[in-house]
Amino acid sequence: MPGMGGPFDSRNFIHNCDDWSSISFGSKIAALPQLRLAPITGAIENVGYPDEKSFYMDLIRFACERGIKLSIGDGTPDFKLQYGIEAVREQQKTLPNLKAAVFIKPYPNEKILERSAWASDIAEIYGIDIDAYNIITMRNLVHLEQKSPAMLLELKKKFNAKGAMFAIKGVFKDEDIETVKEVKPDIIYISNHGGRVETREGSTANFLEAHAATLSANCHKLWIDGGIRLSAQMKKAASHGVDTVLLGRPIVSALCSEKAGEERPVLQA
Repeated sequence: MPGMGGPFDSRNFIHNCDDWSSISFGSKIAALPQLRLAPITGAIENVGYPDEKSFYMDLIRFACERGIKLSIGDGTPDFKLQYGIEAVREQQKTLPNLKAAVFIKPYPNEKILERSAWASDIAEIYGIDIDAYNIITMRNLVHLEQKSPAMLLELKKKFNAKGAMFAIKGVFKDEDIETVKEVKPDIIYISNHGGRVETREGSTANFLEAHAATLSANCHKLWIDGGIRLSAQMKKAASHGVDTVLLGRPIVSALCSEKAGEERPVLQA
C-alpha cells in the first residue's frame, strides 16, 4: 500500500492507527466530516499497478463513483501529477463541475506556480505538501526547499487571487504551528505523510487532540489523515473541529479488491 515502511521502525504508522482509540472526544458537536481521497502517487512501487496512468484513472473513477471528494498528488517524474490532472479531466466529461484539491511538493515558488498552472481547469484548492521536505530521498532528488511563512504567504495571495483556497499539508511539528499562525491558510491539513516523515515520533490523532483549538483559530477548515479506518473515528475527529478526513490506503485497498472481483468497504462502522 502507499507509504510502506517509515522511520522509527514504522512506529508512526502504527501510532496513527492505534491512537484514535486512546484520544478523548472533543467538545464540538458536529456532523461527520467530509470524506476526501488523500493525494497518492507511486502506483508501480507502492501498489503493484502496471503503470501510473491506469492507476490514477481507476482511482479517480472509483472515488467519483462513491461520492468521495478528490485530491491529487505531486511526484517525480512529472507525469505523476500530470496523470492525476488527466484523470480528473476524464471524469469531468460526465461530471462537468468536478474539481479536486491539488497538492504540490515544496519546490521553489516559481516552479510551484508553473505546476499549478497545469491544473488550473480542475483545481478548487491548491496545497503545499510541506512535510515532503522531510523525506530525504525526495528532497535530494528534486531539490525541495523548507518553506518559510513569507514563501507560503506569497503563494496564498496568488492562489486566493485566482479564486482558489490555499492549504498547508503536513502540519505535525511545533514549528508548523508557528508557521500557520503567521500564514493563516484557508485549510490546515494535519499529516505525517502516512507515518513516513522523520521529524518526531507520534500520531496525527494525538497532534489533533493537543492542538485543535490553536489550529482551528488560524484557518477556515481543518483536515486530517492518518490511521482512520472506522466511521466512529471520523466522529471523534469531528468533535475536535475536523471538517474533512482524507483516506489513502483504505481507498486503494478497496480499489484493488474491486479489481480482484471482491467487495471491500472503504470504512467500517
